[in-house]
Amino acid sequence: MSGRRESPIDPRSRTEPVLGDLDRLNESPRIDDELPPFTLEPRRRGAQLDEPPPHRSAWPWVAIVLALIMLGGGAWVWTHQNALREDLPRTQLNAVLARADAALAAGKLSGSPDSARDQYEAALALDPDSEHAIAGLRNVGNAELKRAQDDIRANKLDDARAALEEARGLLGGGAEVAQTESELNKAANRGSSADDLIDRANAALAAGNLDGKDGAAELFHRVLVSDPDDAVARHGMDQVGAALGVRVQDQLKQGDRVDAQRTLDKLASLLPTYAGLPDLRAAVAQADQDAKAQLERHLTQGEADLHAGKFTGAGDDNALAQFQAVLAQDPDNTQALAGLGQVAEALVVQANAALDAQHPDDAAKLLDVAVKLAPKSADLAAARSRLRAFASAPPANADDTPSTPMAPALTPAQSAKVARLVQQGDVAAHRGELMLPPGDSAYDLYRAALAIDGNNAAAQSGLQALPQIARNLFARTLQNGRLDRAGDLLATLQHLSPGDAALPAMQRNLGGAWLDRARRLADQGRYDDARRALDEARRLMPEDPRIPEVDNRIGYGN
Repeated sequence: MSGRRESPIDPRSRTEPVLGDLDRLNESPRIDDELPPFTLEPRRRGAQLDEPPPHRSAWPWVAIVLALIMLGGGAWVWTHQNALREDLPRTQLNAVLARADAALAAGKLSGSPDSARDQYEAALALDPDSEHAIAGLRNVGNAELKRAQDDIRANKLDDARAALEEARGLLGGGAEVAQTESELNKAANRGSSADDLIDRANAALAAGNLDGKDGAAELFHRVLVSDPDDAVARHGMDQVGAALGVRVQDQLKQGDRVDAQRTLDKLASLLPTYAGLPDLRAAVAQADQDAKAQLERHLTQGEADLHAGKFTGAGDDNALAQFQAVLAQDPDNTQALAGLGQVAEALVVQANAALDAQHPDDAAKLLDVAVKLAPKSADLAAARSRLRAFASAPPANADDTPSTPMAPALTPAQSAKVARLVQQGDVAAHRGELMLPPGDSAYDLYRAALAIDGNNAAAQSGLQALPQIARNLFARTLQNGRLDRAGDLLATLQHLSPGDAALPAMQRNLGGAWLDRARRLADQGRYDDARRALDEARRLMPEDPRIPEVDNRIGYGN
């Protein structure tokens, strides 16, 4: 603003507007504005005062009012579109909750997509703090517990056990769950003497059938339910523990640390007081530490090779070989995956330079390696379209002088199709459909345009803008608590720009959000959901020191 103030107008100097002599209007010179001729009939001076006015239709005024209402409504929608967007999920949430309540009332508790459990969990995906959905899941758990008790009385023990496990997952244990489990085990023992169970358990032990249904551990446990002091069953459980301990050691010798940890966890759950647990835990931890040190050496060397420009080559004296060695031991290692992405990006840069220097064969070889490392990279797709355009275009000069090949002229139909594909790609990108659905995603539409016109600047630009769109959408969805969608966008960016510098921070942020959700779900007693959230957090940031604390909180609740 300039700060100037308008001078007040002297009302004495104001000139009132006048219509002039309307009777002389027809004498005005005609303006040639190409509009139809217009004449104004002079007012009839002899008209009586009480003569009714000519009939005029009210429809023009109605149309004006309706137009104003529609305009105002459109303006309101425009100014309140954020609120309307917020109302849409709420409407969807209410519909899901209504379906869940109906399924619960009909006794469709779990096991199908339209069951009460699945519907309440879908509601929680829309609103993780929905008290209605949380209470609904508790009601489902109580109904499953009652179903288990009814099945025990009806001697349908397999059904009872399945219902009991559903109840345990939803209610997180408790005295009534423990009592029902005891009743189930006693019912399972009916008709089987302790000696019979022990004989079957010993046979399972000899066959190496240690855990699972009718495994040695389960059979010995059934004896101990009836008689906790049965010495033979206790000794049998110790033998199961020893056999599992041997299995852990064998798995470590084979370098199978994942299965070794899984077996150790199983042993700890079956026999939490087993004397050999501390030594086995120490052995698994040492194996993990040794493997981690080896991975760190590969990662450090790989980064050094990247900076030295040693991207690929024979042997292991290059970045590609070092990162691949890491992934052979840890297929989900984020740093190694990012390293492969950086190798691919470097190869794409070299390929573009080779094309600029009129060496398409060299470019093709470089891109053939890059496509194995980052097959969906946006930069790779753009470079490959350049190579195709280069290969299909005749040279600009007839002599041997190197020159940039001139792309063949497109037909009008081809030009129109390219423009249409680019426009559709822009719309898909705006909707956030970056790589899905196949064929209709922005990625596929831009590539389709480039398949016709490999040098189309708009398609090239659109394709290379997709990583930034993915970053922006990720930030918004993470802020809104839509963690599954944020995970999809993270995966999309990993495909589009595998060596992207923003990926590590994005992964940590998403992992932290999953960890916070796991802690909140555990506090609500939703231990199955908390475990799934914790698994996502562990996958994204396995070394985060907060994970054991949340893991213990879930374990204590169960």
